[in-house]
Amino acid sequence: MKKFKVMSALLVAMLMAFLVVGCSNDNASSSEGSDSGKKAKGGKVNVGIVLPTKDEPRWVQDETRFKDALKDSDYTTEILFSQGSSAKEKENVETLISKGIDVLIIAPHDGAAAGAAVESAKKDKITVIAYDRLITDTDAVDYYVTFDSVAVGEAQGQYLIDHAGDGKGIPLYLYAGAASDNNAFLFFEGAWKVLQPKIADGTFVISNSSEAEGLKDKAELSRDELGKILGQVTTNWDPNEAKNKAQTHLTAASKDKKGDVVILAPNDGTSRAIADVFGSDPDVSKYVITGQDAEKASIQYIIDGKQSMTVFKDVRTLVSDAMGMAIDILDGNTPETTGSYENGSKEVPAKQTDVIVVEQENVKGELIDSGYYEESDFSGL
Repeated sequence: MKKFKVMSALLVAMLMAFLVVGCSNDNASSSEGSDSGKKAKGGKVNVGIVLPTKDEPRWVQDETRFKDALKDSDYTTEILFSQGSSAKEKENVETLISKGIDVLIIAPHDGAAAGAAVESAKKDKITVIAYDRLITDTDAVDYYVTFDSVAVGEAQGQYLIDHAGDGKGIPLYLYAGAASDNNAFLFFEGAWKVLQPKIADGTFVISNSSEAEGLKDKAELSRDELGKILGQVTTNWDPNEAKNKAQTHLTAASKDKKGDVVILAPNDGTSRAIADVFGSDPDVSKYVITGQDAEKASIQYIIDGKQSMTVFKDVRTLVSDAMGMAIDILDGNTPETTGSYENGSKEVPAKQTDVIVVEQENVKGELIDSGYYEESDFSGL
């Protein structure tokens, strides 16, 4: 699968200049939606955007970046949130269809369940772009804009290997995202690819999944095998569920499964919750834990030494890619793609963005100096 370099600052600037200004909140939609750009004649919306929830900082960041990118655009857009409900997601798509959209950008709550929603859009000859999460088991998806999800897992797994210390028998705790999210499988697949040799040779000992332990000698896992592991270690992207699972696992663990440990946490919200549990256990002397999304709270945890790393996915680039695709489509051009993903019904043309590992040593360079966050957002830098 071909990767590509992050869009140059000049190209991003040109895109922003083409797209950019005022966004106003849609009071009728309350916390579930917002309008961006100028209102088209008769209330028509050119690009509809559906995001999964406002309850996770990651998606609020995406909303902000979309608004920043859409100021002064000649094309109009509306952003709606599904609040973790596939039924609400379908309702949002139908609302946008009724407003005459030509392009739908959608990050699905549930990749398979979203099929019904996008099939409605395709019946109206609307071009569908899956955003960050792939929509599966339908041919009603035209394009996919994403970060390299397997590379995210590989980066997390490699970080654990590089920072685990010497010796054998290091306890490994595995956690994953929601089984309804195709990305959760890809993240775990990437991590397993890197970690499995170290599990097989005894460097790491799996402490919280009998399914993973039973498959420790398999370098490549089928979707069904991955699903069985995820069934045991899923957090459903919920920090509270992650916290409860971590507490259960540590309560059941003997002392030889504590001490210096390594923890595969799927994203920043779950990482902070799990880190709080492991950090408060007197029998855990040291832990190394992964994360993803570069949420502000986790960057502070990294600065404070409570979270080891995060995989930074620059939403500015993803938004630019998605809107660049939408504009190409609206202008009658064919969007650039760099690879494809099998979704169960077709090979979906995709545009991918590389990812960056952020830890204490490079927080300032990657996130502050690049303008992604302000230094004043954090203490101790």
